[in-house]
Amino acid sequence: MSQWNTVCNINDIIPATGVCALVKGQQVAIFRPRHDDHVYAISNIDPFFESSVLSRGLIAEHQGELWVASPLKKQHFRLRDGVCMEDESRSVPHFDARVKDGEVQIKA
Repeated sequence: MSQWNTVCNINDIIPATGVCALVKGQQVAIFRPRHDDHVYAISNIDPFFESSVLSRGLIAEHQGELWVASPLKKQHFRLRDGVCMEDESRSVPHFDARVKDGEVQIKA
């Protein structure tokens, strides 16, 4: 059964950046694209290199969607669902994420 797991305070994530958290044994990249309390969560593992790096990627907007570019070869992963722009067969898992009472929570 999935449940909400508190990982950090929203103020621990600088706007326009990401952080990594270990949630139920999975590395989760959590992104705060703006100065508001909206967060996104996808796997931290770059599927092209099996490296734990996506939380360090750059957030970009393309065609009205938010994406993170992997710091390795710059493949783009859509924040709302983990789809890879360049190769959908290499998409990453996404996680429900929310901010409740100032705490970032991931459902896993």
